[in-house]
Amino acid sequence: MHVLWVLIIGAVIGAIAGAITSKGTSMGWIANIVAGLVGSYVGQTILGNWGPHLADMALIPSIIGAVIVVVVVSFLVNRFNK
Repeated sequence: MHVLWVLIIGAVIGAIAGAITSKGTSMGWIANIVAGLVGSYVGQTILGNWGPHLADMALIPSIIGAVIVVVVVSFLVNRFNK
């Protein structure tokens, strides 16, 4: 059951990051989950484990990390598509 919550919260974090960066319309639900989970790892590694938690993820550092991941990935995709 914990894995399901992690996937749901990861998708929500990825969707929030997509909305903040205005890349949310181009990302699917699998990309939202991946961005949320990778962003959670990146954010908690860089910023620490503070703030409110859901599914063992600190929400604020996770959202900031997901925004970083979405921006970097979209930059790389745009750069290689030219």
